[in-house]
Amino acid sequence: MGRLPTKILLRSLILTSLMTSKVFLKPALALLNVLSTSSSPLLNADRNTILNKLLRWTVYNHFCAGTNRQEVSKTVAQIKGIGYQGVILGYSREIVLDPNEKLTRDESGTSTYSDKCYETVEEWKNGTLETLRMVEAGDFLAVKLTGAGPIAVDAMVAKRPMPEVLVKAMDEICSMTDQQGSRLWLDAEQQVLQTGLDNWAIEIMRRHNKTETPLVYNTIQGYLKASKANLDNHIRLAAQEGWSLGIKLVRGAYIEHETRSLIHDAKEETDESYDLIADTMLCRRMPEDLKQLKFPNAALFLATHNAPSAAKAIATHQDRLLAHKPTVLLECGQIQGMADELSCELVQNYERAMEVSSAANISVPKAFKCMAWGSVAECMQYLHRRAIENKGAVERTQHMVNALRQELWRRIIG
Repeated sequence: MGRLPTKILLRSLILTSLMTSKVFLKPALALLNVLSTSSSPLLNADRNTILNKLLRWTVYNHFCAGTNRQEVSKTVAQIKGIGYQGVILGYSREIVLDPNEKLTRDESGTSTYSDKCYETVEEWKNGTLETLRMVEAGDFLAVKLTGAGPIAVDAMVAKRPMPEVLVKAMDEICSMTDQQGSRLWLDAEQQVLQTGLDNWAIEIMRRHNKTETPLVYNTIQGYLKASKANLDNHIRLAAQEGWSLGIKLVRGAYIEHETRSLIHDAKEETDESYDLIADTMLCRRMPEDLKQLKFPNAALFLATHNAPSAAKAIATHQDRLLAHKPTVLLECGQIQGMADELSCELVQNYERAMEVSSAANISVPKAFKCMAWGSVAECMQYLHRRAIENKGAVERTQHMVNALRQELWRRIIG
């Protein structure tokens, strides 16, 4: 972690130390929940100047990229200056509509969406394209389809085909992303939405993943019992239909808000599921009933704060390359402000491998940092979700604190 600026190191040490304290964690989660849901101007960080500055000095500047293009560009440059090969950027704004504005009725009495709902889709599309302009070729754009509002959410819940207004918006977003030389991934949702989203993701990949390296990635959540079957379905369709498959693999995004029976019963089972999915992609294994088909062109983005899982996947990837066996493009990433010891190790390994293996043309995983941008108030929902999603990991991150302390002590005595 010697590559981290001292300011970031100190802030990370303070925040990580606090987050490993169960005494601090519960009230911190409660406070973030209040700040992310309250309608009081006093608790709105975009209206309360003192609260805004306090949050900026603590959690916002540590976990978020900035409130505008200038701030985001500075953060991205700093991240890449540390040595990361790329960033993933998403817009954190949550679209909220008055339920009474959602539906109107035409002359025949049929329910239709109001003009405001269609304006919401346009606002979401424009915000997504603005986010795209803040990243560069090789970077990722994180797209949250529920941000398009009721038209998207209702269709997703009902498992209907993607509405035409969203098809056009996504076609434009994908086209602009491709022209820029970037890529995009679709963020996961709760299971009430995820099945519909998976269907849409497959349709989007079917339309836009025409080259060897996929443009669009869908998210698979390893903590779900059905995750391996979901991956097999993606592989089956890509192989049969001839499009490239992009998979972002996470452990889980909504564990506090999900139907418990859908999730593996123990952490060890989730770890096994996660590692199995990664291994299936890296070893290019077809489902049992389709072994006669060729594995499709594919890429895997390993989104994890779990060092053993990262090490296992990278070892498998390297072993196959050294043995001249086929594998897929592998890249790794962590959330900005978290797991810096793992992130820095990945960066260091990449740099060392490039120095010694470039002549042999051996590919090594690039390291990315994932972050969100938006006003301080807009990012409260993002920060609260990140805290909940990583609650279990935070409670087991004393080793992170130790690593940060050791690096700080090394600088002091050095």
